[in-house]
Amino acid sequence: MIKPLVAVVGKPNVGKSTFFNKVCGSRISIVSDMPGVTRDRIYADADWLGVEFTLVDTGGIQLKSDDEMFRHIKQQAQIALDLADVILFFCDYKSGLTSEDYDVAALLRKTNKPLILVVNKVDNYIDADLSDFYSLGFGEVYPIAAEQKQGVGDLLDKVISYFPKQQPEENDDNAIKIAVVGKPNAGKSSLVNKILGYDRTIVSEIAGTTRDAVDTPFEYQGRKYVIIDTAGMRKKRAIVDNSVEQFSVMRSLNAVRRADVCLIVMDAGEGLSEQDVKIAGFIHEQGKPSVVVINKWDLIEKDTHTIELFKKKLSSDLAFMDYFRFVSVSALTGQRISKLMDEVDYVYAKSTFRCTTGTLNDVISDAVSAVEPPSQHGRRAKIKYATQASTQPPTFVIFTNSAELVHFSYRRYLENCIRRAFSLDGTPIKLVFRDGSEKDE
Repeated sequence: MIKPLVAVVGKPNVGKSTFFNKVCGSRISIVSDMPGVTRDRIYADADWLGVEFTLVDTGGIQLKSDDEMFRHIKQQAQIALDLADVILFFCDYKSGLTSEDYDVAALLRKTNKPLILVVNKVDNYIDADLSDFYSLGFGEVYPIAAEQKQGVGDLLDKVISYFPKQQPEENDDNAIKIAVVGKPNAGKSSLVNKILGYDRTIVSEIAGTTRDAVDTPFEYQGRKYVIIDTAGMRKKRAIVDNSVEQFSVMRSLNAVRRADVCLIVMDAGEGLSEQDVKIAGFIHEQGKPSVVVINKWDLIEKDTHTIELFKKKLSSDLAFMDYFRFVSVSALTGQRISKLMDEVDYVYAKSTFRCTTGTLNDVISDAVSAVEPPSQHGRRAKIKYATQASTQPPTFVIFTNSAELVHFSYRRYLENCIRRAFSLDGTPIKLVFRDGSEKDE
């Protein structure tokens, strides 16, 4: 299920990024009094009353500015509006309505999306005069003070009221969703067509032929899947004034977010590039199991050491996700496609792994006995208890006397111990450290 997208728009310096950070619970967007600090769209997941959604922070819109940066910001904001399910139009109570607000309002009237007018920086609700803002004609006005989180709850209640009731996915509850991602012209569409056994997507030597994320259900050896062919993702600086391509890349990122398994397709002749590593990093951050697919393997000269050299290079460049699995294929000839599907099943099974609490605590106990947590400032962390909280990715909660005493290196040590004990290769795992004991949970 795709999470609803909520776009935060308005002129510069009305508190959009402050609101974004407060709702998402972390300082993701840069907050500054200088207009134009937020230039690109910034996304983060949030939830309110158990309802999950994605919030997107946009740069301040200045329609009449000739500045190249603000033209780019407007373009980015327009893409966010096209994708959004709900739009939050932010104004500044302290500065009052300006001509820029009216310009943004005129732009927003062209959309047919649910729109909520938000007046930020209202410190005193009782004495606040909001009559001017009603003149914009967007109906009810929601006054808030984002910095103090006043009024934010009522606003979010209204936001989630616009979301469609979540329905179970049609006929594919048990289907494994596979997102095929990578740079343009790496052979993604050819690979999709070979897996499906017919030409579902257009294949061309022209990079960028695939513009949208295309979902196709299929069965393989009695199991259901949905494969998602995505647009190639180039470096941001290579996308010049092409809103269609920017929109396509956004769709590709959304495909990763809703996938169960990601195939990172790279061209064997070009090797792993900086952009491939960035794509892998995004997949890792999203907690998705993945398989690195070395395509066009039939076109390169090989000897007995070629595959090992590739693996060594991958291990170096993808050190942050040392759990990765890889397979070399030829989308043209179908070489090792069956092996690729076996890998998809394997990493999916690892991402849905669940262990008993007793077994997990035995592993943690053995790890702590072998290597105790290092002391900091004369204090030492004590590992009390652990439990598995969720899957996809496997997430483990570890209770300690003080979570801040658990050094990063020791966190990584425990992660490696858990990964080895349960053979969790192919999937990221997540460790959450909390103060207290299982009774607190």
